[in-house]
Amino acid sequence: MSLRLAGPARLGVGVFFASQRCRFYSLPLPVEREGTELEDLAKRKCKLCEGGVDPLTMEQAAVLMDALHSAWTLDETAASIERNFEFPAFSRTIAFVNAVAFIATNEGHHPDLNVTYGRCNVLYRTHAIDGLSDNDFICAAKIDRLAEEL
Repeated sequence: MSLRLAGPARLGVGVFFASQRCRFYSLPLPVEREGTELEDLAKRKCKLCEGGVDPLTMEQAAVLMDALHSAWTLDETAASIERNFEFPAFSRTIAFVNAVAFIATNEGHHPDLNVTYGRCNVLYRTHAIDGLSDNDFICAAKIDRLAEEL
């Protein structure tokens, strides 16, 4: 599989199948919009986190959850957030996974992904602090932007 930018504000994902033919999917990258908390969160850049700071409290995480799509869930200990995405075909699922990987690489903050046919579960937690950080919500907001455009 390969990733490449395909014009302005689109992520091109080539998916190779057993027949060695490549199907190319063009997924939109998050675009700039103004006026909501989600937009502000999605515009932010992740900061390096190697520990030494406290994870977000339940109250802090709940405030940030309001800026995300309602499909995101916060676990009962405020240690992680997750969201399930569904797609009509495996190739679309993989294209989404590659777009998430592109965001994660650019932000230096990577989710746990569970990928099956037509589904992808995205789970964020900052392992260095054994809980949630702003980085988790920044990346989730960027993924929400991506999902809006699918």
